[in-house]
Amino acid sequence: MLWIKALHIIFMVTWFAGLFYLPRLFVYHAMSHDRASIERFKVMERKLFWGIMTPGGILTVVFGTWLWLGWHFGGGWLHAKLLLVALLIGYHVWCGKLMLDFKYDRNAKSHVWFRWFNEFPVLILIGAVVLVVLKPF
Repeated sequence: MLWIKALHIIFMVTWFAGLFYLPRLFVYHAMSHDRASIERFKVMERKLFWGIMTPGGILTVVFGTWLWLGWHFGGGWLHAKLLLVALLIGYHVWCGKLMLDFKYDRNAKSHVWFRWFNEFPVLILIGAVVLVVLKPF
C-alpha cells in the first residue's frame, strides 16, 4: 500500500505543477499580441493540459481512491479533503475551458484576472495538506 501512497503523491505533485503553470501561461498569453507568440502559447497550453495535467489529475484520483478503498480510512477530514478534490477537478475543467477560449481566439479576460485565478490551487493545496497531515476532525 505504501507504493500506492507514493504514486498518489507523485501524480498529485505532477497535477499541481500543471495547475500552477497553466494559468501562468494564460497570463503571458493574454499579454501577447504577435501571432508567433500567440500560436506558441496555444501549443504549450495544449501540451501541458493534455500531456501533464490531465494524466496527473486522473492518476491522482485513481491512486487516491485505491488508498481510500484499501485502507478503509474515513472521518470528517476525509470528507473535507474530497470536497477540495472536487473543487480542484472543477478548476481543472475550467482551465480546459479557458484553454479552448484561447485556442479559438475568444479570450476576454485580462492578464490581471489570470494572475488572481492562478492563486486558487495554492489555497486548495494548503487545505488538503493540512487536512491529511493534521486530521483535525
